[in-house]
Amino acid sequence: MREYWISLNSINGLGPVRIQRLIEFCGSPKSALETPPKLLAEKKLITSSCVNEWKTGELLDNARKQLDFCKDNKITVLVRTDENYPLYLKEIFAPPPVLYVKGDIKALSNHALGIVGTRNPTPYGVSCTRALTAKLCEKVVITSGLARGIDTAAHECCLDRGGKTIAVLGCGIDRIYPSENKNLAERICQNGALVSEFPPGTPPDTYNFPRRNRIISGMSCGVLVVEAGAKSGALITANYALQQNRTVFALPGPINSPMSAGTFRLIKDGAVPVSKPDDIFEHISSVSPVSLFASLPQSADTLQFGLDEEEKEIWETLSDEPVRIDIIAQQCGKQIPQLLGIMLNLELKGAVTQISGQQFRRTLL
Repeated sequence: MREYWISLNSINGLGPVRIQRLIEFCGSPKSALETPPKLLAEKKLITSSCVNEWKTGELLDNARKQLDFCKDNKITVLVRTDENYPLYLKEIFAPPPVLYVKGDIKALSNHALGIVGTRNPTPYGVSCTRALTAKLCEKVVITSGLARGIDTAAHECCLDRGGKTIAVLGCGIDRIYPSENKNLAERICQNGALVSEFPPGTPPDTYNFPRRNRIISGMSCGVLVVEAGAKSGALITANYALQQNRTVFALPGPINSPMSAGTFRLIKDGAVPVSKPDDIFEHISSVSPVSLFASLPQSADTLQFGLDEEEKEIWETLSDEPVRIDIIAQQCGKQIPQLLGIMLNLELKGAVTQISGQQFRRTLL
């Protein structure tokens, strides 16, 4: 059945929410893919643009080639109904229909803590990351994003101490980014796992990283932000953690350090300040996955509902014509890194469709 999951997942404009609706309506991914697309469009389960891509034979051929590639390269393909699919991740809103894993798949079933931070850490940030990770990895798997800086320090320290670590990628699992972490990625495969929701060959485009951050927090019972500037991508991960009902932890830092501006704000907003591993253990020792979204919107007619005020404001600036992300940012008065996270939420809710080149438009029904 994996080829049917992969085929559905490869159709532009058919995100996790719509795939879930399709499967609920049709009974299985196979039945969904074999249902005439015009009928699905009439039921408003897919958009008109999806109808043109609904070439079942071609989709299945490409999916089988992808599966052959994964088998040859020791990549495990997980779908949402698999028992090995990460339990925490399965319980978030719109979990990825397909995951690609390389390494020890058993690492995905263990208690995990996300550790993230700036790509340009201070010596204080690196030192604290290593000191905390050295003790944390004795009891939990460390999840991070393989980025330079804090992510790298967390992964390396965990491996040096004999712990297990998971790196979530913002590209295909066969394309390591940044390239200087290729050796680190190989070490992680030996005592942990690489994970991606993107098919092999996917380049590390900017828009992929908010999606990667969502997976880091979704796979974890809590997220520790070590150092983060005022506009750091680590804050996007913290925001997703809050949406997913995860505990956010933050390392206090020097009040005059720009790299502590983001963590200071998190603590001010209610994050748990951390000075030692026990500050974290006392919050996560009894955590278990909690389903936050028992039901999804039932039809595309209601897709604009369920948007918060910020999402609604941005959605209303869009039209049926594709608009570049930088133009949207100018119109909304937002920074692109912040806007990318919001656009991802809109896409997951079925409200917008991404076109190539980081262009977006309202979903065409």
